[in-house]
Amino acid sequence: MAQTIQFQRPDGASVSGYLAEAAQPLGAVVVIQEWWGLNDQIRGVAERFASAGFTALVPDLYRGKHTVEEEEAHHLMTGLNFGDAASQDVRGAVAHLKSLGLGSGKVGITGYCMGGALTVLSSTLVPEADAAVVWYGMPPVEYVDASKIKLPLQAHWATQDEFFPIAGVDALEAKLAESGVRYEAHRYLAHHGFANEEAQGPGRIAKTQYDAAWARQAWDRAMRFFGQHLA
Repeated sequence: MAQTIQFQRPDGASVSGYLAEAAQPLGAVVVIQEWWGLNDQIRGVAERFASAGFTALVPDLYRGKHTVEEEEAHHLMTGLNFGDAASQDVRGAVAHLKSLGLGSGKVGITGYCMGGALTVLSSTLVPEADAAVVWYGMPPVEYVDASKIKLPLQAHWATQDEFFPIAGVDALEAKLAESGVRYEAHRYLAHHGFANEEAQGPGRIAKTQYDAAWARQAWDRAMRFFGQHLA
């Protein structure tokens, strides 16, 4: 079952989110949107997590707005306070799922593109989370306090990514290693958005490209990781 719900941020403000419930939950996951907003594609991702046994909650970071236009998506993303989104919206979503006591009671965080960057930030700002999986997105390295990352972290990077070049990933990984973060990384000969089935065809960004084979392998690895740390 899936529905739109309201949950509270740590500061007491109310936020809308899309909740996809697993029939027999092993645990739960907060899913963070791409820069497009809370659209049908990311709802589908949440439902896929639910089908795999993890109740999923997608916080509506843009407060009802979403788009298919690259320029507007960039505008919406640049207007987002990333620190507030991670420390309030995502942390509130984790707390809400924890309060439901699903399965093991453990809650993970995962996100794609912009949501990947927010997943990295959230791993430093949401101590209640139990594991995190990053999909081809990262904040500027100088904003990452790796010493605060206590949870196990997995990441999926595209070596041909023009939005998040692999050199930046190298710098992030060096920082994670220096702080002793429990970190598992996978790199794919792919472009940005390789796990988004809508990253192809008319109207999409030329620098994104879906790859079904890599998407499947990355999904399987993420499921194993969450199964190990959340179930």
